[in-house]
Amino acid sequence: MFTRRALSGMTAALTAALAAAATKPVSAATEGAAAIAELQARLARLMPRRDFKTVPMVLESRDLWDDAAIREVVAYRGSPRQVWDNKDLASGWTGFMRNALNGQTLSFQNRDFLTVSMTRGDAQLALFDQPSWDKYGLAKLTNGKFAGNSLIVPGPGGIQDASIPALMKRGVVFMACHNAIWAAAARAIAGGAPGHQEEVAADLTNHLLPGVILTPGALATLPLLQDAGFHYVT
Repeated sequence: MFTRRALSGMTAALTAALAAAATKPVSAATEGAAAIAELQARLARLMPRRDFKTVPMVLESRDLWDDAAIREVVAYRGSPRQVWDNKDLASGWTGFMRNALNGQTLSFQNRDFLTVSMTRGDAQLALFDQPSWDKYGLAKLTNGKFAGNSLIVPGPGGIQDASIPALMKRGVVFMACHNAIWAAAARAIAGGAPGHQEEVAADLTNHLLPGVILTPGALATLPLLQDAGFHYVT
């Protein structure tokens, strides 16, 4: 027989559980995709917000980043799963990811291998479209290494192509870092680009490549994937 105190405790626990569930993204409560094609379809159905006027230095609300998309990637059940910590624009990082993708899907025949680019630092510049490079003089931030965003220019095609659009078509997921966007905005303004940092960062966010997932910060998001079993590559 339950006592009044026990019933009160159960009610409080249930209320707390319901409140916690209500704060979780819808996608986090669903079973994760089991195949790359399924994950791509799920991500394509999500509508990322890209109408920002201003953004703060620190994002504190889930509507300011692509939370549902992050949760879909974290919940992915295919294997193997790999996350790259990419921070150097000129390091050849897309080529390394292409090699991992080819080795896993063609050599080892792991068709549902998922590789994720947790992109930050100067590598973040590759996730902006060419119009934003032109508008904010982003080439100047590369110390003469890039005249434009060559990483989005289609390559030879097929398994040789290490361009970002080609890799995305094959299932590679690219995540953008808000902190790196904020820093790029400051550097662009210091180089002569007009506008306030909150406005330039918002505009750069709006010009992320289609399909790129916005995070509140790469290093803050990385543990979510690692806790889910993604293999870390630096």
